Amino acid sequence: MNLFAFICSNEKPLELYFFIDPLCPDCFALEPVIKKMQFEYGHYFSLTYVLSGNISNLNNINRKLIQPNQRNKYEKTIKRGQISCDDLEAKVNLSSPYIASIAVKAAELQGKRAGIRFLKKLQEYIYLKNENIGKLEILIQCAEEALLDVEEFMRDIHSTSTSHAFQCDLKITNEMAVTETPTIVFFNNKIEEEGLKLSGVNTYEIYIEVMTEILGERPVSHPLPPLLKFVQYNQFVSTRDIAFTYNLPHLQVELEMKKLLLQQQVERIHTSYGTFWKYVGQKKSF
Repeated sequence: MNLFAFICSNEKPLELYFFIDPLCPDCFALEPVIKKMQFEYGHYFSLTYVLSGNISNLNNINRKLIQPNQRNKYEKTIKRGQISCDDLEAKVNLSSPYIASIAVKAAELQGKRAGIRFLKKLQEYIYLKNENIGKLEILIQCAEEALLDVEEFMRDIHSTSTSHAFQCDLKITNEMAVTETPTIVFFNNKIEEEGLKLSGVNTYEIYIEVMTEILGERPVSHPLPPLLKFVQYNQFVSTRDIAFTYNLPHLQVELEMKKLLLQQQVERIHTSYGTFWKYVGQKKSF
């Protein structure tokens, strides 16, 4: 199965806009939920990342999860429209607090898949390696490890096109009245109606309930891929992420991953966020 094509293909009934700030810990915390949604229900929705910059309060890291009985608290949001960015005058550069978002937009100019790879690598460097992504050499290292054309990336990070693309994301954020990250806005692709906006970090079931409300029926989940395929697709994943995705005890995940470790398919990395597994086996195209 071509996993990337499965997750990113078009012609799906739902369209999700995922508003993030690479520097927001809650956005990083939501990634396991996004991964599981993509593998189980990726045949129902396309996912677009929107870089929103310094919107969330980064001191509010310990936000509690919303309980299932609070699921009706998601908001109606504005209707979609053709968003023009020609009227924006903001200028951003490498000294901007938005540098992480600008770098992701530069990577996206090499394709959606490249942009996602770079974003994941950037989050890895920020949250797991505690690196300062304001340093140009760190951005270059992330670009290299994300398999980007580094020379093109460096040209693009300074370009007007990248600045304009990021300004467009800020415009979309404003048009959809998004005031915090992470936020996901759900749209039905086949019906011109308002979307549903869900902010913060919520339980997995709440996101499925929102999909159910928009679709008018409970979506049917797709079988999860074999564990090695999951790790190979994500390249870098935690024991916690695997346990959450496959609904397995942590000890069982550790045992399964140790088997892959002995087969030299993965490398184990200990961090302050827990144990992570890096895929080091044969590279394949998804």
